[in-house]
Amino acid sequence: MLPSKSSLHITGRHTKANGIAVAATTQLVNNGICFLFDELRYELNGVEIDRSRYVGLTSLMKGYASLTSGKAHSLVNAGWYHAQETGRQTDANGYFDVNIPLKMLIGFSEDYNKIVVNARHELILRRTNTNNAITQTEAEEFQISLIKVEWLLPHVRVADHIKIPLLNLIKADRTLTLPFRTWTLYEYPMLPTTTRHVWAVKTSSALEKPRFVTLGFQTNRENKKDQNASHFDHARLRDVKLYLNSRCYPYANLSLDITNNQFALLYDLHSHFQSEYYSKEEEPLLSGREFLNYARLAIINCSRQNELLKNGTVDVRLEFESHENFPAGTTAYCLILHDRIVDYSPLSGAVVQRVQ
Repeated sequence: MLPSKSSLHITGRHTKANGIAVAATTQLVNNGICFLFDELRYELNGVEIDRSRYVGLTSLMKGYASLTSGKAHSLVNAGWYHAQETGRQTDANGYFDVNIPLKMLIGFSEDYNKIVVNARHELILRRTNTNNAITQTEAEEFQISLIKVEWLLPHVRVADHIKIPLLNLIKADRTLTLPFRTWTLYEYPMLPTTTRHVWAVKTSSALEKPRFVTLGFQTNRENKKDQNASHFDHARLRDVKLYLNSRCYPYANLSLDITNNQFALLYDLHSHFQSEYYSKEEEPLLSGREFLNYARLAIINCSRQNELLKNGTVDVRLEFESHENFPAGTTAYCLILHDRIVDYSPLSGAVVQRVQ
């Protein structure tokens, strides 16, 4: 099987509560179909190797930085619209049909582009409420029904001159290494009313220490039908620092003042992500103004780390401050992109996540 080229094909209908009339004042937000799922898990021979929690927000924060402007038209087929749009993804009768590449949802499918032989693949989706998937201009009852959810997973038939060494490898039961970068989203609900906050996000092993960390804020958007959950607020952010134990990223202060149009350093962190993460030429999906209006995310590159972090545990801490008290109802989201290695034996079927 070739998970890197697999996709989720989802067909459904968006109607009023009676299931007949089309919901006219209710629109799906950008990436709205992904907001219908609270969790996605990928299992290999019954062992979980990758997971996405809060699928909509996780894929949104990663997508704003990763996706390119050149792919903008093809992304519509995956339910991804321009950031300012509440996409009309349905037809006149309320039906929608999207095909979402799995590499937009989890790191394993994006990074590991080889075939996986002699294994059982499982994808587990958990449905959540639909309030974050939509935005309304007028209050009305609605429902989103899923008609079909299918996982399109390519099956590869190798040539004869490759099949023989592949069978020999399986017979020898050699342990294969599956390295990739996984995406984990953490939430801090209801920031305190203060201008400075310290968030002890997690403690990780040296193997899974962060490579990139993205911080975003949303004020009174969760489960609010009149608010767009695919947009982020700036919360008058002044500066943000990431600490891995005692090491600080970035070294210099950002000195932001977004209300006075001073956000150039923040956009630089966003636009440089593609060259630093994928080692390719930068082609950001969002212009500076679009970034300011809809996706005010702070992306911190911490991939170049001190040799001292190779052993022991790593404490991940965020310190951020604002020009004024964080508004009531502000939630902070931290997306951590970190390494993960899975060892797999194709004959015995043993799957083990490496922890050190």
